[in-house]
Amino acid sequence: MDKVKSCGYLIFRNDGRSGKKVNRSFLLMEHADRWDLPKGHVDPGETNRQCALRELEEETGIGADDISIDHDFKFKSKYVVSYKKSKGIKKKKTLIIYLAELMSPVKIKPTEHKGYSWFSWEPPHKIQANTIDPLLEQLADYWSEK
Repeated sequence: MDKVKSCGYLIFRNDGRSGKKVNRSFLLMEHADRWDLPKGHVDPGETNRQCALRELEEETGIGADDISIDHDFKFKSKYVVSYKKSKGIKKKKTLIIYLAELMSPVKIKPTEHKGYSWFSWEPPHKIQANTIDPLLEQLADYWSEK
């Protein structure tokens, strides 16, 4: 079975405080039938982080200068996918998602998606069981340990 690797970022922003609690939200991109992260396939000669930054900028308009990367967080998942372009041929996919904070307001410019939305950080989340929910669960554990 062929292999494919996809990398991206989970972007969050701080929306202020309520007492001692920091209010956060995170960015998801809207497909026709689901929510997804800004991510894409690694190009030949490209590192995983280079891919994640390139895809973030291509799909949202958010550049490396707009974010602060958390170098301690990384989500990795492996699963089988079937792409329409390859007529249903199954591939083993590795997904790597990094974490970054949006440091200043940026106009989001979706190029490969219908739209986008900022979701309030209120775990547990039930958005997409294969990747997004496990990612957010790992992030909740990560933030609770900090």
